[in-house]
Amino acid sequence: MLIGCPKEIKNQEYRVGLTPAAAQEAIGHGHEVIIETGAGAGAGFADSDYTAVGAAIVDTAEEVFARAEMVVKVKEPQAVERKQLREGQILFTYLHLAPDPEQTRDLLDSGVTAIAYETVTDRNGGLPLLAPMSEVAGRLAPQVGAWTLQKANGGRGVLMGGVPGVSPAKVAVIGGGVVGTHAARVAAGMGARVTVLDMSLPRLRYLDDVFAGTFETRYASRGNTEELVAEADMVIGAVLIPGAAAPKLVSRAQLSGMKPGAAIVDVAIDQGGCFETSRATTHDDPIYEVDGVMHYCVANMPGAVARTSTLALGNATMPFMLALADKGWRAACEADPHLLEGLNTHAGKLTYYAVGKALGIDVVSPQIALKS
Repeated sequence: MLIGCPKEIKNQEYRVGLTPAAAQEAIGHGHEVIIETGAGAGAGFADSDYTAVGAAIVDTAEEVFARAEMVVKVKEPQAVERKQLREGQILFTYLHLAPDPEQTRDLLDSGVTAIAYETVTDRNGGLPLLAPMSEVAGRLAPQVGAWTLQKANGGRGVLMGGVPGVSPAKVAVIGGGVVGTHAARVAAGMGARVTVLDMSLPRLRYLDDVFAGTFETRYASRGNTEELVAEADMVIGAVLIPGAAAPKLVSRAQLSGMKPGAAIVDVAIDQGGCFETSRATTHDDPIYEVDGVMHYCVANMPGAVARTSTLALGNATMPFMLALADKGWRAACEADPHLLEGLNTHAGKLTYYAVGKALGIDVVSPQIALKS
């Protein structure tokens, strides 16, 4: 199979879909790999790193899209890229379709077979291709939130760990999954007083047992959420429903009860955000203010640490990429029902129920698409 990797063109996105190591593995399996010139530069990979393992460098993204049987990316294809996709081609990348009707429609119109990293599952019910970026985003969230809290950025001017005689910041983390756990660990490590909210008692027990009082846990009832949001200097939104639009857990009315200059970090913004007042921002202009509360809602947070993120993502995606290339998408998905969960569009049909529900589009089951 001819595998192609274009340079990412989303604002401030420096990750790359294929590392030299992944390219080398694919070539070792008998496949051909083409990389757009400069695609890996933002993550610290030179064109020569790819040619050294046998990949070919091409001058334009247009050539990648025109020639590749499978296109491997990081972020969802932008409008100019979607116009170059075609039926019979495999697109393997993050998609986050539920809050993005325009992208969904373009993918359906193209006929491309689109497999989304964020909906591939594992035997334990986890999301193995989303997890590494969730880990990165979770660890980044308190860091960017601390920056947002600085007075020069419109924040309260509160230091996360305080100093002797002065209380540390209060941080509420909504969601105790991968993002929330890593966010809570880092925020607590910075000296903040951290509380994690979640609706799963087994998960709360796990966090309490494993982290032994490093941070507090509370059940995510409406009352507890309102109380902790009102008290917090920082609220980190870390809620995920796989493939679906994020639920709005904090209303604008609740926002008005927060402290002036408090910070919100919405890690769920890729799926539409879990605060009513959230809207996607970029690394160029990451913060905005609503009712005196500072919002940090960058949709590609891991892109800020592009090398770490690229290496972590490459480790996770490589086995699935090789399976798709070695077997073709049909045989690979027949052999692995967890990979089949990643199928979001095929031949003009939507194949992921949560996206169809969010956007009001009819859905064909992936099993039927596999046989069509």
